[in-house]
Amino acid sequence: MNKIGIFYGPLNGATHRVAEKVADAFGRDNVDLIHIRECKAEDMDKYDLVVMGVSTIGRDTWEHEHPNNDWDVFRPELEKLNFKNKKFALFGTGDHVRYPHNFVDAIGFYGEKILNQGAKIIGKVPTEGYTFEDSKAVIDGIFVGLPIDEHYEFEKTEPRISEWVEQVKNESEI
Repeated sequence: MNKIGIFYGPLNGATHRVAEKVADAFGRDNVDLIHIRECKAEDMDKYDLVVMGVSTIGRDTWEHEHPNNDWDVFRPELEKLNFKNKKFALFGTGDHVRYPHNFVDAIGFYGEKILNQGAKIIGKVPTEGYTFEDSKAVIDGIFVGLPIDEHYEFEKTEPRISEWVEQVKNESEI
């Protein structure tokens, strides 16, 4: 199995906790877990499978940069990535109770950005079983990555991660 790069941010929150669980599900021997704030494009170029873990914070729209957001620090590097023969999988944290109109929008924002650059995204998730009003993460009727609500559905986190990681392994042929 090729090494998997799990790039996540922010540090020390729900997305970090979920990234740790995703790494465990893949098997720690097969994974490098990397905080995105410290990365450059060439760090992602080392992996055949790149897993991106993002957080949707509050009511922010992802069309505008936020200087304190770890992924926004990395955003200029997206233009430098080599997308040829590389597969991407995304997961994200959000809050479907307080923010039902922009649930896990960040997955959609980054998913759309890398799709527009020719990336192949695997690990898409049906919307069934999720409660929300709207989400930019829904592209063509399906979540472009794995949504996790650690605040209000923490009991669903482990089973969702386990099922998703198996799906990603099958789709990536690792």
